[in-house]
Amino acid sequence: MEMRNQTRYFLLLGFTDEPDMQPLLFGLLLSMYLTTFTRNLLIILAIISDSHLHMPMYFFLSNLSFADIGFSSTTIPKMLMNIQTQSQVITYAGCLSQIFFFLVFGCLDNLILAVMAYDRFVAICHPLYYTVIMNPQVCGMLALGSWCISVTGSLLDTLTLLRLSFCMNMNIPHFFCDLPEVLKLACSNTLINNIVVYFVVVVLGIFPLSGILFSYSQIFSSILRISSSKGKHKAFPTCGSHLSVVSLFYGTSLGVYLSSTATSSSRTSLVASVIYTMVTPMLNPFIYSLRNRDMKGALIRLLGRVASLSDEDVAGFS
Repeated sequence: MEMRNQTRYFLLLGFTDEPDMQPLLFGLLLSMYLTTFTRNLLIILAIISDSHLHMPMYFFLSNLSFADIGFSSTTIPKMLMNIQTQSQVITYAGCLSQIFFFLVFGCLDNLILAVMAYDRFVAICHPLYYTVIMNPQVCGMLALGSWCISVTGSLLDTLTLLRLSFCMNMNIPHFFCDLPEVLKLACSNTLINNIVVYFVVVVLGIFPLSGILFSYSQIFSSILRISSSKGKHKAFPTCGSHLSVVSLFYGTSLGVYLSSTATSSSRTSLVASVIYTMVTPMLNPFIYSLRNRDMKGALIRLLGRVASLSDEDVAGFS
């Protein structure tokens, strides 16, 4: 049976329907979301408020933190609301909106990671030309271009969904409206949609990943030519941490989308999605920032100013 242009809602089945597990799941998701939101917001505020961090690397890091906040905020709050209200319903318009913003911030993550790798490539391999190549205008264009390309790619995927008809089965075995899972519910032909999905994955996934791998191959070659052991020791941990998150994010996200039409299993997709939508954004502030001495200092100064303002407010009331 088919419902052409009459779909009003979908049902997000989530992780489990066991009533005893809902409070534990709610607490776990809420703590992960608050951790992700707070830590990434602190990174953004520290970079904005500290003039010592007004450099390309930290400018792109602030964009990455913003993308991580948006990425998590697209999916987790809806899941928390569904658990709290004991409802699995998401409207058709809400589902399309969730797909659009999820893809925007996911693609933005991909592109910003690639831009950050390029920034490190220029800094390590061409240090004498770094300030000339990575000037404020170029950095602004790279960030703006990443946003524009992400929005365009997301619109392609989302708008092609409007042509589809959906069957009576509205159950999505996921905690958010994941595009491959929604396509599986369609009764009409999804060939065009699958072509668009793979096109967007190649352009906004594989191409940036290729750029990252090329940048780091050149970076490692340059590091190996450094005679100072101290210089090598300083460079390798940062590169290793970056590549760890890149591998985690790309490995799970690309795996989900490239295998979506090859398998009918949704459990693997669900587990992988948890990693790249929840775990990776939560770990990024640690990996990219909290191991950085300049960022640590900026965060300490920011928290110190917040604490002093709080003390002044308390003294004023007393």
